[in-house]
Amino acid sequence: MHPGVASGRLKVLPRDARWVSRSEMDGSRVRVVIADDHALIVEGLKLILGRDDIDVVGVASTGRRAVEEVLAHKPDVLLLDIHMPDVDGLQALASIKSASPRTSVIVLTSYANPENMARALSLGASGFLSKSVDPENISRAVRAVASGDSIVDQELLRSAMHALSEITRPTVTRSKADAPDLTPREMRILTLIAEGLDNNAIADLLSISRNTVKSHVHHVLAKLGVSDRTQAAMWAIRHGLVA
Repeated sequence: MHPGVASGRLKVLPRDARWVSRSEMDGSRVRVVIADDHALIVEGLKLILGRDDIDVVGVASTGRRAVEEVLAHKPDVLLLDIHMPDVDGLQALASIKSASPRTSVIVLTSYANPENMARALSLGASGFLSKSVDPENISRAVRAVASGDSIVDQELLRSAMHALSEITRPTVTRSKADAPDLTPREMRILTLIAEGLDNNAIADLLSISRNTVKSHVHHVLAKLGVSDRTQAAMWAIRHGLVA
């Protein structure tokens, strides 16, 4: 019904946004599995999602059980905690995406860890959200990834980027061999991507069309050899291309 991570389609979470999933368009409901070892969080998520007509079809409290629940139900979306007993969420993620590639995965976390974010996205996660995100945005995020978008909480992204820049700044070296052949406009767009702006915001800021931005983003991702905008932003910071 939907792909996993969609290149160039990173969304941040404005309060007033509303995305319509493919499940909504074809009349079916979004089906979700929740994997978290904290019962209070699970019950809270079930309440939030149920209120917004999203079906929770399975619950898991361990990484291994998360894999089993996804195999059993083939949900549209999996909400996946990182730190769980037996197998952590990131270890489970690789197995889940291999077994059920059409299940979009939103990784849940309590703090911004740039390494975890990079690893989760490289393993095929469609989203990365802080557990402190506004509850209203949980359902929006679920519907967004169910329709094929990638989504990262803006504050989490900025915190992770800041942490990553602090870690890499002392050791970063700029070399022509490492730097991709980006045009000045592509470099500017890469900088704005790293700041968390989506295509509409970039188009408004640069006074160009959204389709032009989309084309530039596609070229940036191809030149960097990455599959989505968040990986592009992290790549840029790691290689000293973006402050």
